[in-house]
Parts: sequence; C-alpha cells; structure tokens
Amino acid sequence: MPAPARSPLRLHLRLLWLYFSQYAKARLAYRADFASAVFASFAGTAASFAVVLVLFSRFPHLSGWSFPEIVFLYGFSLLPYGLFNVLSLNLYEFADRYLIEGRFDRVLLRPVSPLFQILFESFRLESLQETVTGTVALAWAASRLPHVSPFGLALLPLWAVFGAVIYLSVFGMLTAASFWIEDRIGLAPPVFNLMAFGRYPITIYDLEVRVLLSTVIPFAFASFYPTALALRRGEFATFFWLTPAVAAVLAGACVALFRKGISRYGSTGS
Repeated sequence: MPAPARSPLRLHLRLLWLYFSQYAKARLAYRADFASAVFASFAGTAASFAVVLVLFSRFPHLSGWSFPEIVFLYGFSLLPYGLFNVLSLNLYEFADRYLIEGRFDRVLLRPVSPLFQILFESFRLESLQETVTGTVALAWAASRLPHVSPFGLALLPLWAVFGAVIYLSVFGMLTAASFWIEDRIGLAPPVFNLMAFGRYPITIYDLEVRVLLSTVIPFAFASFYPTALALRRGEFATFFWLTPAVAAVLAGACVALFRKGISRYGSTGS
C-alpha cells in the first residue's frame, strides 16, 4: 500500500525545517564569523536605539508619548523587523543572483513554490538578536507602564508575525518588479528606509506621512498600530484589528504579482 500523501502545509513546514537546519549547520560551522556578525547586528540595533535616548535626554515627552511608551513601541518594532531580516536576504539579492546570474531556472525546476524557495533558501541568522533585544526592551517598558493591557500583551507575538508578513509582502512585491525592471539593485533600498518611521508614534508625522505609512506602504500596521491595544490607545484600536486583514491582502497581492512575473520570465538565454 503506498504511503499517504503529505498535505501541502505539512510538506512546506518540513521543507522549511530542512532548509533552516541545514543552513544553520553550515553557518554555525564558522563560529567566529557568526559571532562577529551577531555583534555587528547588535551594534547597529544599539546605535539606532541610542537615537531614542538622545532624543529623550532633551524632551521628556514626545507628542504626548512618555519614554517607557516609546521604548515599548521601539521594542515591539524590532520583533517583526527581526523576523523580516532573518528571511529577507534573497529578496534583496533576487535580481542579481536569480535573474541576471540565471539561478532562477534551477528554482523553477523544483516542484515547490518558487517564492517559498526564494524566501527560505538563505537566512540572516544574526538578525535573531533583534527579536531578543526587542523582547528585553518590551519587558523593561511594560514593567514601568502601570496600565498595560495583559490581553494586548498576549497578542503581541501573533501581531509581530503579521507585521513580518507585511514587511515580506511589500518587499516581495518590489522583488517581483524585477521581472519587468532589469536592475541589479531594484526598488527596495529607498522603501527600506521607511521602515524606521514605524518605530516612533505616527502622530509625530505630518498628515502626508501618516497616510503613506497607513495606505500606500502600510508599515504602520507592522510596527505602530499593533501596540495600540497593549498601550490602551483606543484611538488606534480599529487599526489594530485591521492588521491581520492588511497582512492577508498584501500577502495575496505579493503571491499574485510574483506568479504574474514568472509567467513572463524568459530565462537568461545563456
């Protein structure tokens, strides 16, 4: 009797584990190199957090937000950002490595989603420190905020996953544009800089920036709005509950655009 076929979900979860475990073994074989990468990643995180400290050394409140609240927001923003950084390595290098160098032909020969392979063939393991650092910052801030919602806190890990999906979907769509725009660098670098805007309260920005971060490039749903319930900011509660829907819509658009790009892919011709 033939073995029962695996469900697509179980198959992809097993492939993800195999991809990750094999990559981790190879990466950790050079421990000194990995340790230096972790240190460099942490130094970058510490440097960006130092901006918050300098800012609050001059202003005790920022547009009605206290220092612990800003640390809470900043700490949470590192959770989806860290998950995104772990998985996004090939998105930045897609045009150069896969299209121009011709590696995408190999991806298409396998009976697995090309987008799945692109996301999970390589990892930036050192970026896991960002999720750890963010968790520590969250714990510190929550201990100094007497009115934090326990229910909102409990939902933060799930909303961090939604945030990572939002980041991956936006940059996945920018990556898919490489099928139409032949450029080694792509469209991602200028959009990447906008992620830093989500680490601060959206109320400190002009209306145009708020609209941009909530609609056109909805990074506020990845980092700012998910903290609304925990911080009891009722004026943003609607946006909090919209976060899963935003993540689902963007993920669907990313997959559809990637499939459209694949349909017009004509190989490298070499």
